[in-house]
Amino acid sequence: MKRLRFYKECDNRWYIDLPEWTGSKAELEMVAGADSMLEYVAEGEGQVWLILSVDEFENADKLEYIRLATEIENGAFYKLDKYRGVEVGAEMWLCDVTKFVFGDFPKTIFLSTTI
Repeated sequence: MKRLRFYKECDNRWYIDLPEWTGSKAELEMVAGADSMLEYVAEGEGQVWLILSVDEFENADKLEYIRLATEIENGAFYKLDKYRGVEVGAEMWLCDVTKFVFGDFPKTIFLSTTI
């Protein structure tokens, strides 16, 4: 289980806060649906802490793996069907930072803003 901070800068771009990341800041930007999902779960705030895990935990919602993003040569597509019991049907692309965090592209990523 990991507790990770995501934040929005004044230009409305979302990033993951990973101090141990050795790549560029641009690689930490949340795009292609991940930014929209963060807008939704942050509920108007400029940052949100997410608890993420490959193991199911109480009150967690699920990001389900769809497929690798071969047409853009990295990342994978995921779908968030429901968030807190509300149908959202949000699809998103998650970049290779996901592999840095989890070691691979998990079939399911469980998420919540609370434990």
